[in-house]
Amino acid sequence: MKDSMELMRERHSVRQYLDKKIPEDVRGQLGAYIEELNEKGKLQIQIFYDEPDCFHSRMAQYGKFENAVNYIAMVGKKADDLEERCGYYGELLVLKAQELGLNTCWVALTHGKSKVLTAQDEKEVIIIALGYGKTQGSARKSKAASDVSNLSAASPEWFKKGVEAALLAPTAVNQQKFQLELTDGHTVTAKTGLFGVKQKVDLGIVKCHFELGAGKENFKWGVRKTIVKIIEKQSVCNPVTDTCMWFPFQ
Repeated sequence: MKDSMELMRERHSVRQYLDKKIPEDVRGQLGAYIEELNEKGKLQIQIFYDEPDCFHSRMAQYGKFENAVNYIAMVGKKADDLEERCGYYGELLVLKAQELGLNTCWVALTHGKSKVLTAQDEKEVIIIALGYGKTQGSARKSKAASDVSNLSAASPEWFKKGVEAALLAPTAVNQQKFQLELTDGHTVTAKTGLFGVKQKVDLGIVKCHFELGAGKENFKWGVRKTIVKIIEKQSVCNPVTDTCMWFPFQ
């Protein structure tokens, strides 16, 4: 069985999938894991198979999706920390899918209406496309550790490994707008950028990676400074260049 770091290094965003059904045994493993994560994260994650409508839309065309007929909807009761929890537990699910031989892509705005069912007090935050990719995707350019943390030669090894894992985290348009700071030898604060969409989802994904790399037993999370300013509006798409600002995730 591959360890978390190996799965993180191998996993890349994939938007074009083979016309190949996900077998029942894999669906069963994903379903069981979703039940576990729903309980831990107090979420209502839902998974849909062989459902072509969500990505049969104009926005999905901008995202260049192909044969995207399976997806996971990250859903939960409305709360200040919902987006962060969706990022954290959704990324655990992404890594599980990678372990099972599937490929994935975080998607926020470049998709149509999903089949998700939500109660009045619930919200669909983001979805994750999954399936068997035509390719395994490709690595993206990454920032240096010094760009996203206060890592130094004197930092403990666990912090170094945590930052390394965080740099492998998928973020919106691969912008890696996050900062990790070791403050007193065992307390780490995490914060996201000043501007952007779904920055709290990014934060959850980054914290998931950091924990897996550093080891939860080696540190505690400190209270982060609130510097996030969320811009909640539709993505801006250019039909000439066939590009959209911000999403899908990488």
